[in-house]
Amino acid sequence: MGSSSLETCCTNLVHNGAVGTQAKTVRQSISLPVKTATQVRAMAKSRRLSATRMLVELIENGIESEKRKQQEFFDLAERFRSASDPEEIKRLGDDMGRMVFGS
Repeated sequence: MGSSSLETCCTNLVHNGAVGTQAKTVRQSISLPVKTATQVRAMAKSRRLSATRMLVELIENGIESEKRKQQEFFDLAERFRSASDPEEIKRLGDDMGRMVFGS
């Protein structure tokens, strides 16, 4: 067998990143209040997930929620800065106060 026939029978593999890519994980130990742990286990059972997977989903949802709230605040702050009508300024200021201090 010559080198040219060897080259024709070989296959080149190319990895495009689509196969077998998983996000790296970090093991993290946390303590939960009994009531929270009970709720997590009940939610996980109803969705047929492990408690760990349920915690991951809850945390991811909470992070997304916080990002949305922050973006809403920045949008409201921008509208407040650009407002010129005194009534609108007061209303937007009240809205910002409620976002920051609640109630």
